[in-house]
Amino acid sequence: MALFRNISVSEPLPLIMGEGIFLRAPQMTDFPAWTALRATSHDFLTPWEPTWPADDLTRGAYRRRLKRYAEDLRNDVAYPFLLFDKGSNTLLGGLTLTNLRRGVAQAASLGYWIGEPYARRGYMTAAVRALIPFAFDALRLHRIEAACIPTNAASIALLDKTGFKREGYARQYLCINGIWQDHVLYSRLANED
Repeated sequence: MALFRNISVSEPLPLIMGEGIFLRAPQMTDFPAWTALRATSHDFLTPWEPTWPADDLTRGAYRRRLKRYAEDLRNDVAYPFLLFDKGSNTLLGGLTLTNLRRGVAQAASLGYWIGEPYARRGYMTAAVRALIPFAFDALRLHRIEAACIPTNAASIALLDKTGFKREGYARQYLCINGIWQDHVLYSRLANED
């Protein structure tokens, strides 16, 4: 059993290419595009995300976010990526592998968001498909988990299309939009196609 990642802590996250998209680590230079897309998509994202801090879209908050990402990477507990259109380099959304558990678990949780102008256009499907080999090959995970609110039909369709299997139902699993919400639980294993 491979118990450790296949990339070094000192190495930057790799550029991950997918069909019409690419994923890369967030940078400070992404702040204007990131804050503009998040602001434009606020109402669209609110039902599916934790409540945003009052200063969430400020430069200082973004800088703190990057600092936390760097610490998470050093500690091998999370791997954040921004999602871009390959042709235009336009920021589309983001994905993160979080809550990494090593040892006998070799698992992580997948989280993702897409800006409203780019929803339901196949970008996130391409992104998740591109991230899966990184999770299993470079990070040497055995299992990727995901959870979504039962009424989030788009997220359920995404997980189904990308090979995740429904495993169960968790009551009041995460505090989303200020309310403890039930979630449908999914997973994908390294040995599944």
